[in-house]
Amino acid sequence: MADHSRTGSYRVRETLSQLRLRELLTEVKDRVEQIIDARDRIDGLVEAMLTVTAGLDLDDTLRTIVGAATELVDARYGALGVRGHGERLTNFIVHGIDERTRTRIGALPEGHGVLGVLLRQPVSLRLEDLAGHPASVGFPRHHPPMHSFLGVPVTIRGETFGNLYLTEKFGGHPFTEDDEVLVRALAAAAGIAVDNARLYEAARTRQAWIEATRDIATDFLAGTEPGRVLARIVSHARELTGSDRAVLAVVADPEAPPEADAELVVAQWSGPGAEYHGRTARTTGTVLGEVLTDRTPVRCDDARRVDLGVPHGDAGPALVLPLHTTDSTLGVLITLRSAGSAPYSDEVTDLIAAFADQAALAMRLAVAQRRVRELGILTDRDRIARDMHDHVIGRLFAIGLSLQGTVPRAQDVAVRQRLSDAVGELQEVVEEIRTSIFDLHGDAEHGTRLRRRLERTVRQLTAATAVRAELHVSGPLSVVEPGLAEHAEAVVREALGNAVRHSGGDRVIIDIDVADDLTIVVADNGRGIGEQIVPSGLTDLARRAEKSGGHLAVYPCRDADGVVTGTKLRWSAPLH
Repeated sequence: MADHSRTGSYRVRETLSQLRLRELLTEVKDRVEQIIDARDRIDGLVEAMLTVTAGLDLDDTLRTIVGAATELVDARYGALGVRGHGERLTNFIVHGIDERTRTRIGALPEGHGVLGVLLRQPVSLRLEDLAGHPASVGFPRHHPPMHSFLGVPVTIRGETFGNLYLTEKFGGHPFTEDDEVLVRALAAAAGIAVDNARLYEAARTRQAWIEATRDIATDFLAGTEPGRVLARIVSHARELTGSDRAVLAVVADPEAPPEADAELVVAQWSGPGAEYHGRTARTTGTVLGEVLTDRTPVRCDDARRVDLGVPHGDAGPALVLPLHTTDSTLGVLITLRSAGSAPYSDEVTDLIAAFADQAALAMRLAVAQRRVRELGILTDRDRIARDMHDHVIGRLFAIGLSLQGTVPRAQDVAVRQRLSDAVGELQEVVEEIRTSIFDLHGDAEHGTRLRRRLERTVRQLTAATAVRAELHVSGPLSVVEPGLAEHAEAVVREALGNAVRHSGGDRVIIDIDVADDLTIVVADNGRGIGEQIVPSGLTDLARRAEKSGGHLAVYPCRDADGVVTGTKLRWSAPLH
């Protein structure tokens, strides 16, 4: 009996030992599996870090970060929200949602609900169920269901760049603390990668600005048609600042004193709204006037503050820069973004300000260069005229006198006749040369004749009426070629005639400016443009402008309250 008891006790101890050994082996196995899993996850983290830091293109880097994060923690969906101005998202890169579903969902998130929590408090957030969070606002229609959630901020040099959002861990499990640690480590590497990509992009942007500045200066100094160069300026400004629109407006009267109420004319427009080319805007009490006076850039959160006299539509941030040299302000360069866009950064503002300064300098040098060429032409004309008068005409006159004295001595009638004919021909040659000399000196008189014709047109059209017309001329009319002078007279006649007959006003201002372009602006204080304007007349002026490579714009004038105060016609064409 005792032996049997000892045998049973031994078997119990043996069984217990085997159980403890099995438990130990199981625990060891679990630990080994955990170690292997941890090693695999660490390897995955290292691989993800290497992946996100491999590229330098910013957009590609952002997409790579989202893909690597979702794969690292077995998430079905992932996104990277880029923080913009305030607590809003300006970019949202999505992973795991196909293009069709994304289109059906509609607009991307802006930073409300749980996503906004990380914008306000940039710390990691892990949830088992998104809907259970107090800040949850639900999902839009067609959005796939999401429950588990992990959000981690991405910081660059102590500032929050954006947030990584991961949802729906495969298997229906919640995200673990280990998942959070891994994603935080990846976010740190992502911050470095984004910083490198941004630095690279900044270097490329600076190079692009340098090349744009060089191209503009080269075009101006090479004598390229000014309108084409100005168009390239606004195109570069729009593209390199990431804007929707860019506008270049020049001062209507460059000779006006700085304290005068300057008027700006839209010379070039890039992007939607190009039909506003030629519109004018007053500057007194506006952002435009502030920029012209202070000669410093101004950033606005709302483009409606920049009163261009045209609708702004989807108004967002705006940047207004002066085009100035040391002694004059030529106009302004304006870039406009749509509503909801990020404001212009300090870096972008500095780059485009330097670009605008160089563009203004190139514009001024081009004008000076053109005037030097014109002065050289006039000098050559004077020299040629003097040489012809002092030498050629004198010699021809002497030859004519000699032949004329020889005629009586000739015995043969035929010889006398031929000598007389030769004297007559010489006299005709002298007269032709004198006419050429007169033409070489005749520029100033040509300008005087054009002004007299314009003044006579104004007197004829306003005679026996109550309309008072004022004619203001800025610049040398002598450089206006005869064909363009004919167009100018026709424009003044048609525009003034319409104002006298149809506007119902009693005052008309005619401003003629001669610079790189011939610009004619006719403004009245009548009831505004309407159906009573003769269409054929405007069609003729538009055809004349097109034929000359210029523009025609007709629009109502409005006061600060939007009330129509008259009509303004602006016709312009290049001099050459």
